[in-house]
Amino acid sequence: VQLQASGGGLAQAGDSLRLSCAGSGRTFSIYRTGWFRQAPGKEREFVAALSWPGTYITYEDSVKGLFTISRDNAKNTVHLQMNSLKPEDTAVYYCAAGTRGGLLNLRSPGEYVYWGQGTLVTVSS
Repeated sequence: VQLQASGGGLAQAGDSLRLSCAGSGRTFSIYRTGWFRQAPGKEREFVAALSWPGTYITYEDSVKGLFTISRDNAKNTVHLQMNSLKPEDTAVYYCAAGTRGGLLNLRSPGEYVYWGQGTLVTVSS
């Protein structure tokens, strides 16, 4: 499985961006997709994830109500709509995919087998 993240860029505080993660290869084996981010000098942190069947969704507390993760089955693509961006959202955003469905450990990076290359989001004040 290969993951290609896109949609990052430069934004001002309060702007919106939509990240996309396109999957290719044996995508039928994927049952969860997550977004993680890594800010300069900080560790990678969980942002949002979605698993199926049953459509479990979870968000990191600071992005609840601001970010929305969604899945386009027909295009094997997962999106992260980011609204009301803040300078502290500046980071490289990575999409990841795993083969376990359900809610268990949905926030854990160790549950994700495949990782995209990352897309940089820079939010200025």
